[in-house]
Amino acid sequence: MNPIDQLAALFDGPGTEDYLGEAVTQAEHMRQAGALAEAAGAPDELVAAALLHDVGHFHGALSGHDLMAGNDNRHGDSGSAWLGQWFGPAVTEPVRLHVAAKRYLCAVDPGYHARLSPASVHTLGVQGGPMTEPEAREFEGNPHHAEAVALRRWDDEAKDPEARTPGFDHFRPLLTRLLESR
Repeated sequence: MNPIDQLAALFDGPGTEDYLGEAVTQAEHMRQAGALAEAAGAPDELVAAALLHDVGHFHGALSGHDLMAGNDNRHGDSGSAWLGQWFGPAVTEPVRLHVAAKRYLCAVDPGYHARLSPASVHTLGVQGGPMTEPEAREFEGNPHHAEAVALRRWDDEAKDPEARTPGFDHFRPLLTRLLESR
């Protein structure tokens, strides 16, 4: 199966399950994030990262349900590693860093924590809580930190059960371009 069909199978299979305490499915959430990135005029790589940011819930040793039960599934790391077989760092690094970006924003943006959904507040605690000042400075030194922060903000917005979001096939041409350019 080609990579795009493998990704589509995730959206059509495990992605149809509930999104860990949110009012949308996992696939709806990821498609919403991709659509928000696209609407913001993000580069193709960042749109792909937003679309694919939570694939690690399906590919790690622990699932998203383990995360909700209090065990960090490190889905950013596992998703980034899995996507790395097809995509470069401009896609995989924001995916890897999107959980760190939540911790970062909680440390540096005074109003950010209050905008998190209850499920995101819960997982924040499991994932280490807000960063310390030294952790935040280190995060800012990462060359992909700005993209990870942008992805994180779309991630937080992508939980609207009323949103009209394109299907996975809408993103196929973008993903194909990225695969062909690698």
